[in-house]
Amino acid sequence: MRLPFLIILGLLFSQLLAAQVTFPAAPEINAVDSLPADSVSLQFIDDLNINQDSRLERIVKLHVENNRKRDGIKGYRVEIFFSSALSAKEQSLKTKKEFLSKYPDYNVHVKYTAPNFRVRVGDFRTKNEALKLLKQIQIDYPGAFIVPDIIDFPLLKSENYERPD
Repeated sequence: MRLPFLIILGLLFSQLLAAQVTFPAAPEINAVDSLPADSVSLQFIDDLNINQDSRLERIVKLHVENNRKRDGIKGYRVEIFFSSALSAKEQSLKTKKEFLSKYPDYNVHVKYTAPNFRVRVGDFRTKNEALKLLKQIQIDYPGAFIVPDIIDFPLLKSENYERPD
């Protein structure tokens, strides 16, 4: 009983060992290295033919248009004030000034969504970054909390590196 089973298993295993595919040799890298980087083109990209549904192209165009309309990216802010009182506008501006005097490194946004005025702080891509600020301001603003929001695009900082000449 074991012998026929081992023979069949051996035949199947030998078929797997012989199932290797050989590919044509790749072009020499030295020939590409001798050309300038701007003139090197990949042959397979020139011969690439993509067949896709026209609905997919429309969906991609719609996605790109929506991203252009939206002025920012998804992220988080810390909300330190909201109110719908009659003097809410003045209170929100006062809260903004107070916050900027204590923490001048953060952006402060005053938003009005009927009937509430809201003061939100920071532009954080992750909830973890917003949590750091929340812990820092918890004493001054005990009612603060993290909210998802559309944040401003992060500023690119220009780094002045010194060359080791």
